[in-house]
Amino acid sequence: MKIILTEDVRDLGEKGEVKEVSPGYARNYLIPKGLAVEATQGQLRALKAKQEILSRKNAKEEKTARELAAKLSGKSFAIKVKAGESGRLFGSVTAADLAEMLEKNGFNVDKKKIELTEPIKELGEFTIQVKLHPEVRVPIQVTIEAGE
Repeated sequence: MKIILTEDVRDLGEKGEVKEVSPGYARNYLIPKGLAVEATQGQLRALKAKQEILSRKNAKEEKTARELAAKLSGKSFAIKVKAGESGRLFGSVTAADLAEMLEKNGFNVDKKKIELTEPIKELGEFTIQVKLHPEVRVPIQVTIEAGE
């Protein structure tokens, strides 16, 4: 029996895939739990239309991300924070701080898109990756300076 998965199912497939399964598995488990629907002609057409809409949306988001990456490329930013004499910060600089700094400079970037393995806890220059889209990454230079 052909089905269309409406959710990710471990050991079977991901959402939106068309799979061939035994009729009992489909009727007794997948369809009642809302994990799949029967793959009728109407459902297949609806799935194809939905996939086309998603691909157009993804292409538009990627184009926007590439434009933002071109603007960010080669830019360097500075953040002034309180620090001790040894160069250690009182606190740390997090992805949220970096997102706020970018927003003040006119770049709207979500803090979740800033790839920071751990908070910055000392003065200096750092190269930070910003993942604007699954296929678009851009490095930015950030200088942490003593101030305030």
